[in-house]
Amino acid sequence: QVQLVESGGGLVQAGGSLRLSCAASGRTFNSYAMGWFRQAPGKERAFVAAITARGGSIYHADSVKGRFTISRDNAKNTVYLQMNSLKPEDTAVYYCAAEQSVSSYYTIPREYDYWGQGTQVTVSS
Repeated sequence: QVQLVESGGGLVQAGGSLRLSCAASGRTFNSYAMGWFRQAPGKERAFVAAITARGGSIYHADSVKGRFTISRDNAKNTVYLQMNSLKPEDTAVYYCAAEQSVSSYYTIPREYDYWGQGTQVTVSS
């Protein structure tokens, strides 16, 4: 099992930047694919970005491509989401998720077994 704790959310003006972190427990972090999702009030949880267990492949949703970047540091058991050029429509609770897989990444919430508690990101106009 793995436990996930997100941090780094907050209030930022449009055009600003934030970096989210997701710290994972356990000794096998490098065998988990990781993902970031977000959920705005009244909306379904939406895919943001994903990365394979060793970091060799990454994928971003079209809505954040060119602005957000997912990365991971397996020595620190941490996955990051660097968010630049933030827009008001990026406002949401951001969740990280983990699924045991060495070679794949996933873009659908039900494909992940482990979730963090979420961190709020609010972008003001």
